Amino acid sequence: MATKTTPPGVETALNFPLIEALHGRRARRFSAGAVIPDGPLAFESKLDPQPLSDLEKMIVLTSAAGNTGWHFAITRNATYAPHFPNYSGAAGGRTFPSAAGFHVMEMFLTDDDGVYMFETRDAPKLVDRDPDAPVDIDAVIEAHRGRIRKLADGRMNIPAEEPYMEGHNTWCVNRPGSLLLMPVADIAQTLIAILCFLTQNGASIFDDVNGERIPGMDAFRDLVDVDEPFPLTFVEQYALTEATAELTTSCYAGMLMLQGMGLGGWMFDGIDRHTILGASGDPAVPGLGFNVETDDRWALPNPTGTDGVYTAFCPPHFADMRAAVEAFSERKFGAGGPFNPETPGAWSESAKVRGAAEVHSEEFKECVATQAQYVFDRFGKFPGTVPSLFCLTYLQAHHLDLAFYDEHFEPGAYLRTHAEHQERWH
Repeated sequence: MATKTTPPGVETALNFPLIEALHGRRARRFSAGAVIPDGPLAFESKLDPQPLSDLEKMIVLTSAAGNTGWHFAITRNATYAPHFPNYSGAAGGRTFPSAAGFHVMEMFLTDDDGVYMFETRDAPKLVDRDPDAPVDIDAVIEAHRGRIRKLADGRMNIPAEEPYMEGHNTWCVNRPGSLLLMPVADIAQTLIAILCFLTQNGASIFDDVNGERIPGMDAFRDLVDVDEPFPLTFVEQYALTEATAELTTSCYAGMLMLQGMGLGGWMFDGIDRHTILGASGDPAVPGLGFNVETDDRWALPNPTGTDGVYTAFCPPHFADMRAAVEAFSERKFGAGGPFNPETPGAWSESAKVRGAAEVHSEEFKECVATQAQYVFDRFGKFPGTVPSLFCLTYLQAHHLDLAFYDEHFEPGAYLRTHAEHQERWH
């Protein structure tokens, strides 16, 4: 709900029909202050770049990666019923889905003022909501504001040229006034979660790249099938794909909100991910400044994160993969975790539900760690064939110069919310 302190555009955005957002969604790249110097759509904006207001930024951000309360977890698995399925990595839900509730993504962003991290991955339920009332946007914003951490002053330097961004984006991406959201996923943690899932369901892996069985797995025959294991490359592709779904749907959630707000922008993947993650090789282009590993066995560098900010669940941020598996288990079963009986939840008897999940035994963790450590030792990183951290999809939000669309497009190139945005928001 909007309040007396918010502009009337908020009410419009909160009541904007989903069907209109879906059918009115378009990439609207031409922002205030932009220039297309040549070609059939040549145009020079007469407007100055217009930064998003604090309210606009917070609505876009909480739409793309906001906490939405307790998620419901996986309800049942016949393989180990009546134990409650223990797949999830976090207890809170967000505005986008996550495979089995793994929730491995955190959101990073940049604007004219700085580079930030928006920490919601392990957030508990942040806002109590009346089920019979509309979303209280003021309460949502205030609950999330304290989860924004500034990492650097000034807009992230992403040179408007190849190889830092694709040529078709050099005129429009990360421009003054824009808000750029950059979700990053921990593929190492996703792979640990999948190895736990496989072990829970009696399966294991083998190294199909080198044609090797994993030494020491015979000791776990009572837990998993070691005679017909899954190929490593299949499992790692699975991990990358599942995590990519978080990246993409978070941007899509934010993209739909742009339609209701009357902001321009679009979701895309045309920025070099190594530039974002700190592996450009150019000190003047530090990106997020993550630790980067290199090895003669790899074709590309492997960013792993920054201690105290965001790291992949693998060395050098953990002593070994056994320590990373232990940390992942703690995330599940420790304080605030989805399977800790002390964590509140969505159920009428939440302690009973959460406490019904089977806690990982030492043998279970050792089985997972044996496979994970093999991958790290054999390939020099974890995962072995895909990146430890990954980004792909981005969301940019900006104010439009409607004159460009009026000159070059048929009527209907923008929505009524875009036509009314300045009047209703500023």
